[in-house]
Amino acid sequence: MNKVSENPFKNRINTPLMLVTALFITLYLTSNIMAVKIVDFFDLIYFDAGTITFPFAYMLGDVLTEIWGYKTAKKVILLTFLCNVILLVCTLIGVWLPSPEYQAQTATAYNHIFTHVPRIVLGSLVGFLCGELSNAYLMDKIKKKTNGRFLWLRTISSSIVGYMLDTIPFVLIAFAGIAPAKDLFLMIVLQYVLKLAIESFFGTPMAYIAVNWIKKYVAAEEN
Repeated sequence: MNKVSENPFKNRINTPLMLVTALFITLYLTSNIMAVKIVDFFDLIYFDAGTITFPFAYMLGDVLTEIWGYKTAKKVILLTFLCNVILLVCTLIGVWLPSPEYQAQTATAYNHIFTHVPRIVLGSLVGFLCGELSNAYLMDKIKKKTNGRFLWLRTISSSIVGYMLDTIPFVLIAFAGIAPAKDLFLMIVLQYVLKLAIESFFGTPMAYIAVNWIKKYVAAEEN
């Protein structure tokens, strides 16, 4: 039996990409599950709980594009799309499967949560492809225009467009008919503003840290 030899150097170089990809996918799946809960402050501020984690997934999308380019980022985005579909199918199977009487309360809670997830995942998939692909595309274009300078400009500018193309279809598909029209409007506006604020004040500094660490890591491995 022939044993395939590994390339330790190549594996070490790919470690940052594997790490960023894993975190990127995890944050998107987590955001979709958290999005079942709508947060309300003072009957004025409405957003789904996934809004808190979602901008950090966008930040990692920026890192993917910045380090590995649009083509690699696109592949990871499509992989994440597939993982979201798998989440949808598997959780629905869990809803359909029978459970014993002593687990009735747990089963009811599970079914209640994950019968909402298909709409949320569908909205997320549509918004995800529109928003994330446009975000990665703009990141790449702006990088070429600025000759690789001003990372903050690329992350924020691309997110301004990406969040708009993501938030509007997501909220309408996930919550139309469930939440009143006023709440839908507030969710769209507040989610957009909150995502952009988190991206600007937390996501972008973290992107700088991640990009610098990956560049140093790869440079050290190459030496």
